[in-house]
Amino acid sequence: MLGSAQRDGSRASGRAAGRSREGEPMPGAVIFDLDGVIVDSEIWWHEERVAWARERGLAWTHDDSRAVMGANSRGWARIMRERMGLPEAEEPAILASIVERVVARYAGGAPTIPGAVEAVRRAAATWPVAVASSAHRAVIDAALDATGLTACFEVVVSSDEVPHGKPAPDVYLEAARQLAVEPGACLVIEDSLNGVRAGLAAGMAVVLVPNASVPPPPEARSLATHVAERLADIDPEALFERATR
Repeated sequence: MLGSAQRDGSRASGRAAGRSREGEPMPGAVIFDLDGVIVDSEIWWHEERVAWARERGLAWTHDDSRAVMGANSRGWARIMRERMGLPEAEEPAILASIVERVVARYAGGAPTIPGAVEAVRRAAATWPVAVASSAHRAVIDAALDATGLTACFEVVVSSDEVPHGKPAPDVYLEAARQLAVEPGACLVIEDSLNGVRAGLAAGMAVVLVPNASVPPPPEARSLATHVAERLADIDPEALFERATR
């Protein structure tokens, strides 16, 4: 395990993958997705979109929710507007309302995925860790506050802060840039097909942890560098070693 001084020096120089005592490659950083990986919040997003649409005499389905997974805030607001046949001028109001609704739900606590908080804390004790999420920054902040994980993450990046959302690699590349870690030395933890595609496009090893509430399509399993059925089972060092052989 790396000490804090060794870790800090590595980041300052733009770290590539390190080596374990046995000479095997180790990750330089672990980057977590948020929704579906740390918090089981995909159902919240769906429920709030359904409620928002129903209040206006419109419909929002599970197929609609699948269409927005991985999109940044601008992207999903546009998709919602288009699928419900609303004028373009409605997009800012759609975005603001849905974000406000989801943030409000975190006031009652976070629906954490079993083992997620412990997995993040274990990773953060050894490696720099980041969040790279498609969620609005206000939602990310509310989720991390509710889980008590805010202090664990050295870097937090929303897809709203980069030019393109997932499956483009932008949010993962930005997280690596801010961590001063080479993309090839990063291990990504994802639950969705678009997230897996984004991590791979960034040149990173990607572990898929399928979300039980909103399972990814079979393609996600075939594309991922590794599949772990539970976040609690992930050993970043062992998985990175396997991925880079």
